[in-house]
Amino acid sequence: MIEAVSLTKRFDDIVALDHVDASIREGQVFGLIGTNGAGKSTFLRCLSGIYKPDEGQIMIDGSEVYEHTALKSRFFFISDEQYFFPGATPLDMASSYGTYYRYFDRERFRKLLKEFGLEERRKISTFSKGMKKQLSVILALSAYTDYIFCDETFDGLDPVMRQAVKSLFAHDMDERGLTPVIASHNLRELEDMCDHVGLLHKGGILLSRDLDDLKLGIHKIQCVFASEREPEQLEGLDIIKCERRGRLRTIIVRGDEDSVRAVMEREDMVFYELIPLSLEEIFITETEVAGYDVKKIILGE
Repeated sequence: MIEAVSLTKRFDDIVALDHVDASIREGQVFGLIGTNGAGKSTFLRCLSGIYKPDEGQIMIDGSEVYEHTALKSRFFFISDEQYFFPGATPLDMASSYGTYYRYFDRERFRKLLKEFGLEERRKISTFSKGMKKQLSVILALSAYTDYIFCDETFDGLDPVMRQAVKSLFAHDMDERGLTPVIASHNLRELEDMCDHVGLLHKGGILLSRDLDDLKLGIHKIQCVFASEREPEQLEGLDIIKCERRGRLRTIIVRGDEDSVRAVMEREDMVFYELIPLSLEEIFITETEVAGYDVKKIILGE
């Protein structure tokens, strides 16, 4: 289990992480969302033991990560700014990582290289950005670590490669309990693979919730009333937000689905339907309630 307790990191007068608390359970995909400058990379670098926290702690299974060499062999960090030895080939990098990660599987490494269409003896400096990202993922999966930390790993991959990487992560989670921690600025990218999502903004976590809890506890209703009636007059609905376009009402409510349907069924309606919310819509709704304009935070508007 990963746990951050009041984690704080400063760079001169800039507070990159401001007393962040977070828990990441084993065997789940944790998505860390935020725009550039939100603190995602700093969080992962503290988690990887690259940066030493100025205050607080970040731990794996109760042990602090910084300067803990044995603990660092349990995770693989895929940085957004990837580094490879000058003039190195994929085989050179595999040889290097194989001296540190004792379970590094060279056979799997070469098999994945072939499946991804990467040449094992070609100089990495001639690879495209997407090819370098693919190589980093292959190295990470071949290291057979308990955790993989990904900083914008899907940025630069084409849709086919993104799906392939997601499938490989899912396979290793099922087979050996891999725990990926994925930082991204793109909510849509993580929606179909994360179990838990944290929204990071200006060094602090605004919201950290299990996706199932988020999706089950909030609903969007589109409806047309048979007579002039305001949604606020409906008894039994915990209404968060309501919009009107002509006679069509769009209502966002909290509560379990059965209770929401029971309220709507007893009303005089031309029609109504419950529509699933996207993860983006859920975050926008939740953070607007908390007083934040999340559209600017996660959509860059």
